[in-house]
Amino acid sequence: MKNLKMYCISMNPLHKNFIEELNYIPVGLGDKNFDQGWLHDNTGDNIAFKNPYYGEYTFHYWLWKNKKITFDGWIGFCQYRKFWKTGKQDQPVNDIETLNKAILKEIPDELKDFDSILLENLFVNQFRLSKFIKHNLKNMLLNPSFFFDKSKRSIKFHFDMMHGNGNLDKAIQVLNEKERKDFKNFVNTEVSINPHNMFICKNKEILFSYYESLFPWLLDCEKIFGFKNLKGFGLQRIYGFLAERYMSYWFKKYTKYMTLPIQFKDISDFYK
Repeated sequence: MKNLKMYCISMNPLHKNFIEELNYIPVGLGDKNFDQGWLHDNTGDNIAFKNPYYGEYTFHYWLWKNKKITFDGWIGFCQYRKFWKTGKQDQPVNDIETLNKAILKEIPDELKDFDSILLENLFVNQFRLSKFIKHNLKNMLLNPSFFFDKSKRSIKFHFDMMHGNGNLDKAIQVLNEKERKDFKNFVNTEVSINPHNMFICKNKEILFSYYESLFPWLLDCEKIFGFKNLKGFGLQRIYGFLAERYMSYWFKKYTKYMTLPIQFKDISDFYK
């Protein structure tokens, strides 16, 4: 019996056979017609209508509220074009067989002492200077050290640039007191995140503990940002972007974690 159940999220009903060939669990999000065999976030206690704003977290909410996990082993999440890579080696992935061999299927024994697995760090301070100037010139002029010192371009600096100046501070203000100070310090001092809202937990207890910390905060954030005025990708998905930063913080604070690289491959390419 495999020690890992991997949920693979897609918005395309045609992806089902490919996901099942990978021995992953197909998760369908969005308004398209997903037939039997797909898990979907629109039954039971759900927030499926918030998917344009929450992204994959409408599925996480569904798992949490409807207690859909009975598996006692490792639980992971990937996406139809982003997968967990088994190692550092790079090889062209042009077919399902090669992809099958390149991606994670089981948690090896050498990782058994860890509690969680995150994607390798994405350094948000490493973008071209012209991009920072384009999106955040005012802040950079007020703080000239941003031009020269990459260590100053923190997670908060990047969030202000891409998702609305001051929005992360507003969100942190409604975070529970237990986490507020530490999370604020995290986003103001760290320069990398573990991206794409992909993670693997050793068990459902860790997973649900994360959900119990995250979702009450996001619901409070809705009182600040709502949905009506969230225009453009950087704002429309603000709840998913907040969760992405909080995920990096929470798992690093509460679990013994390690990282793995990502395998980019859009399985839609197999239809060409």
